[in-house]
Amino acid sequence: MSIISLHAVLRPAAPSPRRISEDGQPVRDAGLNPLYDRDLHPAPVPFIVIDALMWFVGLWAASALRLETLALSFGLSLDGAGTPLLGLLVLTAIAVAVYTLLGRAVRLHQGRHLVGSFDEMAPLAGVVLATAFVVTATNAVWPEQMLPMTAPVIAAPMVILAAATVRYLVRLLAARTLRVLREAEAEPSRALIVGAGDIGRALADSMLRDPSSAWKPVGFLDDDLRKLHLRHAGVSVAGTTDQLRPALERTGADVLVIATTHITADTMGTLTAVAKELELPVKIVPPLNEMIDGVHHTDLREIQPADLLGRRPVDTDLSTINELLRGKTVLVTGAGGSIGSELCRQIAAAEPAELVMLDRDESALHALLLTMGGTADLGNDNMELADIRDAERLDAVFARHKPEVVFHAAALKHVNMLEKSPDEAFKTNVLGTHNVLEAAHRHGVERFVNISTDKAADPHNVLGYSKRIAEGLTAHKGRTAGHGTWLSVRFGNVLATRGSVIHTFIAQIEKGGPVTVTDPEVTRFFMTVSEAVQLVLQAAVVGQSGGALVLDMGQPVPIVQLAQQLIDASGKDVEIVFTGLRPGEKLHEDLFAPGEDSVQTSHPLISGVPVVPVSSDELPDLRSLRSDAQVHDVLTTVCEAMEATRPAAARAPIAVGF
Repeated sequence: MSIISLHAVLRPAAPSPRRISEDGQPVRDAGLNPLYDRDLHPAPVPFIVIDALMWFVGLWAASALRLETLALSFGLSLDGAGTPLLGLLVLTAIAVAVYTLLGRAVRLHQGRHLVGSFDEMAPLAGVVLATAFVVTATNAVWPEQMLPMTAPVIAAPMVILAAATVRYLVRLLAARTLRVLREAEAEPSRALIVGAGDIGRALADSMLRDPSSAWKPVGFLDDDLRKLHLRHAGVSVAGTTDQLRPALERTGADVLVIATTHITADTMGTLTAVAKELELPVKIVPPLNEMIDGVHHTDLREIQPADLLGRRPVDTDLSTINELLRGKTVLVTGAGGSIGSELCRQIAAAEPAELVMLDRDESALHALLLTMGGTADLGNDNMELADIRDAERLDAVFARHKPEVVFHAAALKHVNMLEKSPDEAFKTNVLGTHNVLEAAHRHGVERFVNISTDKAADPHNVLGYSKRIAEGLTAHKGRTAGHGTWLSVRFGNVLATRGSVIHTFIAQIEKGGPVTVTDPEVTRFFMTVSEAVQLVLQAAVVGQSGGALVLDMGQPVPIVQLAQQLIDASGKDVEIVFTGLRPGEKLHEDLFAPGEDSVQTSHPLISGVPVVPVSSDELPDLRSLRSDAQVHDVLTTVCEAMEATRPAAARAPIAVGF
């Protein structure tokens, strides 16, 4: 099939917006091959003619098989001399008429499906079989039998096979022709794709079939040995990720493209390190939730800091999350922060009756509104400027909105700053949490979720102590409230949030260094903000009152490795300097306290742990604390008391049911 015939059987594509003239008429780029204006939708008339020919040949071949001769006679009915030509033409005409009408009903020739796609095969087969039934019935009731009775039935699979073959050849030739034309105009980048799963294969298809593509897939890398011999669209698996170097030599690739939803931080680090050594550019597809229209080569971007953590699928039950939030009044404290703002964005997608966003920072609320809707009307009724330290102001907010679900994300969280100012941690993380809990209780909140931290598991600093006590206050409310569900959700560092080590490293690299790391052995748990919030929402569904839920953060990440990867990605020669651990810092964080018994929930990435309740009566009046040392002593004393009673709490019924 030539390029001329491709023009005949493929329908002209609708002009894209960038190819519309000022007077609204479609225009084509000067010098662009006319075939670029054709897509893989069928031109109706040519395909109807081709299918009609298939029916004529199919019925003739089926009749010849039954009569055991290819001979044609010139009558209307069977006469024993061969297939009657007139009868063959009559039944072919009936078949073509019925086939065309049925095909129009399912838009077979009108472009509902791309030519030669699997989606096209089901309606094609259905129309052919229905047509064969009508032709068989017509042949049976005709006064004189025109063809052997079973001829239409035998012809049906022949027509399906022939029509499908023609469509596949059209698709194959169109793709190859476009590729040849594109390569003749400009040499495409030869892409070695990491991931031969659905995303990798879809990306390869996009690269091959889009005339504007500047990419040519030359191979896949995949660690799934079952795909070792896989070949897709003419592109084969060249090996595993450990075989990157030989795969590059064999394929001649000049760019590495990562296209998978599941890749470990170690694998990501190895690939980027080898690519840097070989001066090989690296691109990556965005996370699935950022690709609205499917996987496309135009979505490829540079490696970002969050990508260095690797990727793993986070499955959430959206139906149960939506059931919890849809039609409800939901209030988020600390809405302007990194976690709070992402909570607001994801909660808004669940269509609550009202989403109340509360923060003490008006600029943060302004920025949040801009990211959610493009406008920033801080005068909206659901925007509340309030400090959780102010109990009266909180009570007024809760009285006005009557929230049914509360996510308490407001907190002070910087370890080193709070070591210097423990009284501030006490005021916000402890007393502020108490104020929010009391307001929620007074106004009938159904579900309260306290956002905690891994530093509360086995606290060694002011942040950890204050958040551990906040967990205890929430657990106490769960035991004494008499209504609602009151729980905490504990997780580690969230990547690229305000004050994150990522931002520190990037700023240091941009200034030429040095990059400061506390210790060569220090590790931390990391999670992207989107992943963390997805699991927080899921935890809100599966959690039971009075306990804490702990998110699976994956493997801890060596901070020096993260720093080196960022330096490598920058292409600069920057020194790493070790400064030593500061007060309150640990080499390794823990998600669980020593001896803390965890229970798996219904979600594989969420575990439940019991929490020792803490009553506000156990907390001193802030006015009685005269110095930072006294505040520090109070925090440690309360946490030590919680630890002393923890084994008994672990046996309490409140921990059962996660």
